[in-house]
Amino acid sequence: MCTIALDPLRWPTGLPEHRAAMRPAGSQQRWPGEEIEMELTLAIRVEDAVKAFGAKTQSPVTRLSGPEMARPRGAVALDRLSLDVRPGEIFGLVGPNGGGKTTLIRLVAAQLAPDAGRVMVFGHDTARDPCAVRAALGRFGPVAPGAGFFQKLSPVENLLYGARQFAARPAETRRQMFAILRRLGLPQAALYRPMEGLSRGTQQKVAIARAFLAEPRLLLLDEPTTGLDPRSRREVQALIRELRDEHGTTVLLTTHDMLEAEQLCDRVAIVDGGRLVALDAPAALKQRLALTAGRPVTLEDVFLALTRQPTLAEETDE
Repeated sequence: MCTIALDPLRWPTGLPEHRAAMRPAGSQQRWPGEEIEMELTLAIRVEDAVKAFGAKTQSPVTRLSGPEMARPRGAVALDRLSLDVRPGEIFGLVGPNGGGKTTLIRLVAAQLAPDAGRVMVFGHDTARDPCAVRAALGRFGPVAPGAGFFQKLSPVENLLYGARQFAARPAETRRQMFAILRRLGLPQAALYRPMEGLSRGTQQKVAIARAFLAEPRLLLLDEPTTGLDPRSRREVQALIRELRDEHGTTVLLTTHDMLEAEQLCDRVAIVDGGRLVALDAPAALKQRLALTAGRPVTLEDVFLALTRQPTLAEETDE
């Protein structure tokens, strides 16, 4: 298994680059106030996040004395994972089943609290200020297969109900709703049928439409194109780009589709066993492995080179 070095520190747009130039080469030293400024500038900062499940008789994290970090107990979903996401970035998370991707998404959404470390969203600690974090998400959590709906209500009724939480102009929201549903290819006959009678793919389209309708500052997508046909997948990807380009929305998404990650994401993080294995632009990740392999490679090749085969238990529990 080859090893890919992580990016050197890159300053997000808006941070004073002259301070980086003054820092000695290779130094990780921070100037006074620099950490706070970075956290306020970044869309997401995950810092040494630890999350474990299944520890019933003892604390899920044992804090050790001295310089050692917190050591998780139980089934470890995240193990001292750190990464930053810049504003306006489409950032992808890829990794094996059970690698920790969905757990990380839920930490960012303030649906779970880390056992150790911290997660910041636009300068707000997800454990201490979850309301501010949910406001950045447009009041909705991650878009994921099986997203919660009122199953007896139709897509239109579900979307209009959800829009009451954020819509200032109901007429304009209704117009946008139908426009988004048309772009996603939702059949006219399905608009007023109960959700329980619709296919999984159609329900996924409605969940995506609900997230886009809110125009959130941060959009979390957990395998958003799972269950969609190729045409619908392309429409969703086009809408994600449009939301970022026209509204400056930051997008954090998980996917098992390496081609989708390569074509859609500005940067990709590979997560395996709850740890960050590599993080860079897709082209840079491929270039690094190509130098080692001596041939052109795909992002799937990078994934296979850097990740291990998950166990059966890990595949069934993320």
